[in-house]
Amino acid sequence: MNGQGDPPADRLGEIADAATRAFRLLPAVPDDIPHTAGGSPPRPARRITTDPDTVERDLVRLVLTLVELLRQLMERQALHRVDQGDLTEEEEERLGVTLMILHDRMTELCARYGLTMADLNLDLGPLGTLLPPEPPG
Repeated sequence: MNGQGDPPADRLGEIADAATRAFRLLPAVPDDIPHTAGGSPPRPARRITTDPDTVERDLVRLVLTLVELLRQLMERQALHRVDQGDLTEEEEERLGVTLMILHDRMTELCARYGLTMADLNLDLGPLGTLLPPEPPG
């Protein structure tokens, strides 16, 4: 460290190498996407259409997708902290209630804009979907 909180130069090199490997995994152009066994290209990823009549709904969909991603990450972190025993019983209860309320609000907002939770799960092409599938029930 140089006293400024910067990582050492070799750590920056490791990060650059990791980024290079990650970008090699992503196809640059459609021709780089491997074809399936039947010879046809894989189905294209769903895209948000930019129709002036649906722009508000599309924007809400994008924002709700980001909020849902953050909600799921917070939920996983909360479960990890509960498993580690880092929280008091009162903190666990408050956290659980807060996460349930947030999930209910997300469901209400989706219903208001005619979306389902599945609509928020963006298809990232060869990387799969952004969010894990919702458990049945």
